[in-house]
Amino acid sequence: MCQLLITMGFISLFIFHGPTQRWAHANPWLFWVAFAMTFVLLIAMACCPNVRRTTPMNFIFLAIFTIAESFLLGVVSSIYNVNEVMMAVGITAAVCLALTLFAFQTKWDFTTMGGILVAASVVLLVFGLITIFIPRNNIVTLVYASLGALLFSFYLVYDTQLMMGGKHKYSLSPEEYIFAALNLYLDIVNIFLYILTIIGASR
Repeated sequence: MCQLLITMGFISLFIFHGPTQRWAHANPWLFWVAFAMTFVLLIAMACCPNVRRTTPMNFIFLAIFTIAESFLLGVVSSIYNVNEVMMAVGITAAVCLALTLFAFQTKWDFTTMGGILVAASVVLLVFGLITIFIPRNNIVTLVYASLGALLFSFYLVYDTQLMMGGKHKYSLSPEEYIFAALNLYLDIVNIFLYILTIIGASR
């Protein structure tokens, strides 16, 4: 929740404060610096157990990652209308709440579907690479964004059940609380971005 509040603060600053928006657009190199930082920090936390398990290093890495990711989302959101961003936020909140409640009460065990989700992610990645070479088409964009939102909705249920443990076949260790927070945050962020893309493409 703290990560999401920080992200909402950045998005609000970029869509409601004109000077900040113009400053970010005038300095596009900042976007790429933030992008590189999120990539490096994500790899560090995902691949190095000591980084994500050692306090306070894990909180520092997570905080820097959240700020960099929030900056990226703020810049991306600034190219859309305020109404579109607010609609995407509302839809994302509703979807995530519904999926979280579903993950808590369903008898289906989604923790066994990790391989299927990885395969679906690879298919989505290949589809995304192919669309680079296809002329801009709102239909293709809508299909791609819809599939992305659907995939990360499944990921949200999967990661929620991994975090819950209990009767599920697979679960995260309690020591992996930073990794669990990171996974849930990225799921929600990706759902938001794909929903925002859908709204933008259907203007």
